[in-house]
Amino acid sequence: MNTRAVEWGGLHTHVVDDLPEGATAELAVVLCHGFGAPGTDLVPLAGELLQLAPELAAKAYFVFPEAPLSLDAMGMYGGRAWWHLDVARITAAVAAGELRDQRGEMPEGAVTSREMLLSLVEELAASTGLPSSKIVLGGFSQGSMLAADVALRMPERPAALCVLSGTLLCEDEWRALAGQLGPLPTLQSHGHQDPILPFQGAEWLRDMLTEAGWPVDFVAFDGGHTIPVEALSRLAELLKQACRNA
Repeated sequence: MNTRAVEWGGLHTHVVDDLPEGATAELAVVLCHGFGAPGTDLVPLAGELLQLAPELAAKAYFVFPEAPLSLDAMGMYGGRAWWHLDVARITAAVAAGELRDQRGEMPEGAVTSREMLLSLVEELAASTGLPSSKIVLGGFSQGSMLAADVALRMPERPAALCVLSGTLLCEDEWRALAGQLGPLPTLQSHGHQDPILPFQGAEWLRDMLTEAGWPVDFVAFDGGHTIPVEALSRLAELLKQACRNA
């Protein structure tokens, strides 16, 4: 696979593709990593998805932006974030078994990352000639929440959304935006034993999107805060369908 670095939307970005020389891409897949991960954390998913769906090799770009915030000062060397978190508060909540209900929140710093990712999508479209309808947005954990927020606010509906171990933020605003945008094919996955973002938060997001008329493929699994093989398999199917619909 060919991997190159670009700057889109002010974000250092890794682009991976296996397109034959002279081929024109039919799809771009933007995947945003989670809090504390390095910017390259999800890059190996491109190879795994191509193994699951080899036909995508001649059709798709995989785009992995690095979050703008460095966590070196927190001792998380090489770690990045889309917005800062109160790690001590989260750790205490996990230890106490408390449910983290974020339905009324839009975290400080999320708006800046939203604007940067929206700009990235615009520059990606300009560079590749792909319209929004051929761009899939997704991510893991914090990155999946940002992807959902951006998908809801795009001027034109993207091809699909993928939320891996995410949760529902700013419910009233997202609900209104989901109704305005119209049905968007969505893959969600979440572990029943996730200690970081409780399973109930994923159910709240699923139910909100379903009530807005979105077709949601919800993958529940026994496990924690991770990406299971089943979710990758369903994502590969989603991408193949997006290519057929393009």
